[in-house]
Amino acid sequence: MTSDDQISISSLAHERAKKVMPGGNTRSSVYEAPFPLYLKSGKGAFVTDVDGNSYLDFQNNFTALIHGYDHAEVNSALIGQVGRGLSFANPTESEIDLAEILCDRVPFFEQMRFTNTGSEAVMMAIKAARAITKRPKIAKCEGAYHGNYDYVETSFDPIPADWQTGSAEAKAYNDGTPASVLAEVVVIPFNDVVGTERVLERHKQTLACVVIDPLPSRAGLVPVDPEYLSFLREFTARHGILLISDEVLSFRLSYRGAISTYGIEPDLCAFGKIVGGGLPIGAVAGRAETMQVFDPSRGKPPVAQAGTFTANPLSMVAGAAAMRALTEVEVERLNALGARLRCELNRVLAASDIRGNVTGAGSLFCVFISDREVKDYASAYHAWQQRQLLSRLMSLCRDEGVLLSRIGLGALSTPMTETEITMLAVQFGRALARLAEKTPSAAVA
Repeated sequence: MTSDDQISISSLAHERAKKVMPGGNTRSSVYEAPFPLYLKSGKGAFVTDVDGNSYLDFQNNFTALIHGYDHAEVNSALIGQVGRGLSFANPTESEIDLAEILCDRVPFFEQMRFTNTGSEAVMMAIKAARAITKRPKIAKCEGAYHGNYDYVETSFDPIPADWQTGSAEAKAYNDGTPASVLAEVVVIPFNDVVGTERVLERHKQTLACVVIDPLPSRAGLVPVDPEYLSFLREFTARHGILLISDEVLSFRLSYRGAISTYGIEPDLCAFGKIVGGGLPIGAVAGRAETMQVFDPSRGKPPVAQAGTFTANPLSMVAGAAAMRALTEVEVERLNALGARLRCELNRVLAASDIRGNVTGAGSLFCVFISDREVKDYASAYHAWQQRQLLSRLMSLCRDEGVLLSRIGLGALSTPMTETEITMLAVQFGRALARLAEKTPSAAVA
């Protein structure tokens, strides 16, 4: 939104950043060429960049800020805690408060352990599964993202030539991933009961757990099929394999978490993002019998877990305030808004010269530029081959005053109403029209 002949403060900030950080950033997800927007402040559903431009924000720090910005109760809780202390080497009652709130919400949450990130929560859940089962291998869905942990980073973005579901061969994502790591990961096809059963049958004696995201973002943001989830629960229970629900992104899908909407109880749930009120957090929860694997009261536990800032009081009080404000009625309102948003954006796409579709559930959505329906990882992979078009569309949306992640992922926040949905539809339509004008005819409908 800054004129071409004016040097933006964001561009100057990026030049500074490149001198002291590789690529000018400390998380790859914010990289953008030639430079990203540097944000300065937020209020409600809007953010302001360092150049003074205002945007309707559907990024919400990659879905973490379910209450948007400058939430009164969260701010008040933080201000009060700052005066009492930022962190301690001893526990505080604030972690009990947040744990009680979450255990009261989710039927199968009897006990929990906090971590600092969602990645760490997934890692600890997998360690727990290995300790309980005394087995080494894990199973994960092809294309699913579960954070920064070697084992779950495998087969994150395999190319079509690597799709070997029949042999369940894991593929490295990061250079230098040891072959020993790949050997301990079994890859299964999301929402494919027959294909998944064929793979799991061959490894059932060595599998510690199956990790499933009820709404995997990088596999198309397509909801898990109830039949597929039921199969996983039955199969894992029958063979002594733990079922881990990764709800770091999808916990917001209902008041009681994502997997609870299916009437399924996993052995462990890893979650985070919205439960920290905007501050760093992660958590692992489950039945007390399963969670005792972390219990140090009887000597060295099967799984030792610590962390200098784990359950730090700032995250705890912010999270408690955020969860108290996120009532069941408010969740249902957001989910209804999300359904309307997806309908409106699909309508705009259908009327455009640019082919595409919008996936998602609850208050989450993802925009794809594709001539085919996105329903699984394979179709999402093909859609993301239009990443240059999608990136241009996201930049055009930004020019229109709307922020979405560069992969098209968006999330609603509680300050949003029908007004913001209408605003998004109008500005998205303008961006699409501008994209069609600049796109060669071969790339449009």
